[in-house]
Amino acid sequence: MNILLAPDSYKGSLTSIQVANTMERAILSLNNKAIVESKPMADGGEGTVDALLSSVGGQQVEVTCTGPLGEKINTYYAILKDNTAVIEIANIAGLIQVPQAKRNPDMTTTYGLGEVISDALDRGCTSFIIGLGGSATNDGGLGLLQALGMKAWKRKGQASGIFGKDLLDVTRVSFADIDPRLSRASIKVACDVDNPLYGANGASVVYGPQKGTTDKQVPIYDNALANFSSVIENQLKKTFHDTEGAGAAGGLGFALLILGAELVSGAELVADASFMKDAIKQADLIITGEGQSDEQTLYGKAPGYIADLAQFYEIPALLISGSLAGDHNKLRSKFHGCFSAVTQPMTIDECMKHAEKLLYNQTKQIVDFVYGMRK
Repeated sequence: MNILLAPDSYKGSLTSIQVANTMERAILSLNNKAIVESKPMADGGEGTVDALLSSVGGQQVEVTCTGPLGEKINTYYAILKDNTAVIEIANIAGLIQVPQAKRNPDMTTTYGLGEVISDALDRGCTSFIIGLGGSATNDGGLGLLQALGMKAWKRKGQASGIFGKDLLDVTRVSFADIDPRLSRASIKVACDVDNPLYGANGASVVYGPQKGTTDKQVPIYDNALANFSSVIENQLKKTFHDTEGAGAAGGLGFALLILGAELVSGAELVADASFMKDAIKQADLIITGEGQSDEQTLYGKAPGYIADLAQFYEIPALLISGSLAGDHNKLRSKFHGCFSAVTQPMTIDECMKHAEKLLYNQTKQIVDFVYGMRK
């Protein structure tokens, strides 16, 4: 039997790679002659770089860049075997990098993302995959664009800074010095939201509060993003602010659209980059999973996308997640079986602490029961 493992992470306890490795050990303990292929999944958030390195292969590139608070940080991105650079904002200007007490859009920047893109261009990359999940910023990509050569000025003619607070006073920009290599680059952005840049469903209103934006700051930043986009769009004679996804990652979607990026489903982008369809065609069984599954799993999340592919190619798919919630019947409409790794009453802390053991035991039991793989 050829088994394909394509799980997302169990957030807070296991990465997608650890989940796949645990499932593989459980299956091989039943039958060491089973053919198991692992293609860990991600949706553009934390773990995207590692998942693609694991499933596709390539080089992890260490780099120093500007962090979310303006400090220098050491981070990494990947260059895949086909010379595609994979970059995730969570590693550069991620919310997890900013302590709760310092979460304030005035003091965060996306400048580091531009520096990492420049580093990849210097290494000859012309194709990019950029994951926007988990950002700490609300600067509309002001920092990113400046790092790549855009100039920006304030009302009195002073050069703009690179932080969110500097967005509030931008009156003029110039793209004369933007890196010319960008015009020859293919940029695909993992984006699973459809928010415009500003307005009632925009970046500041919907996502600002989780990044530390106060009730007073929300309308200020909403207006600042509207002004920033107007300044840029009037110069470029093109409109980007109302494109679905322009409001992703505090407006980074907008800035990347300006650079010619294509915004696509994160799960779809990662699956395509890892040649998931080819692997599914060769599989007899697919197993996926995530930390918690409910009916929202079927709308844009990695396991739901894997289930859609499995149905299309008529390959049975099992879901083994940390827990199941919501309407299980909707999940079963896509999966041949839906299971929780937890099989007895436990606290959340206990589940997180013993996630690997629980997943191992449940995977072994399910696969043995359903497919009789015991040696």
